[in-house]
Amino acid sequence: MNNLYRTGGQALLAMLLAFGLAACGDKQEVQQSLDPVAFHESDECHVCGMIIADFPGPKGQAVDKAGVKKFCSTAEMLGWYLQPENKLLDAKLYVHDMGKSEWAHPSDEHLIDARTAWYVAGTPLKGAMGVSLASFADEQQAQQLAAEHGGRVLRFEEIDHAVLQQGADMQHHDMHEHMSETEHNDHAGH
Repeated sequence: MNNLYRTGGQALLAMLLAFGLAACGDKQEVQQSLDPVAFHESDECHVCGMIIADFPGPKGQAVDKAGVKKFCSTAEMLGWYLQPENKLLDAKLYVHDMGKSEWAHPSDEHLIDARTAWYVAGTPLKGAMGVSLASFADEQQAQQLAAEHGGRVLRFEEIDHAVLQQGADMQHHDMHEHMSETEHNDHAGH
């Protein structure tokens, strides 16, 4: 009888050990949602640290396994993304659809995939950091904005540092056009 208990005990121990080892092999990964999230009044831009809600125009966000990075404008997000190390993150990128949002306060209900969006560059419409890239889900709405305000319609793949720099140069040029000579000299450090 003692031998029976010992054999049964060894079998039970072997089964528990087998189940324990099998459980170690089942790495249950917690799946983090890569869906867009709402912007909040206190959110700061990942690049410049400015309060995102203080500015009009479309915003952007990058969502990856590590979390969410929010940006005060589409241009800030795209400038961040174009850095080679950030392309490796395999982040989902989102921007506001300005065909369904008001410029002053874009709706977080209308965040779209940045890689499939249409962008209008070169408009006088202001956002954070000056001139903004207006983002749209629909090409015709992007074309309409470009016709009304000037600018050109681009796809995600067409946006590079040169396009972003043109927007910055345009902002700088517009600022100088509207300055008095004294303000211009003060700005230039004279």
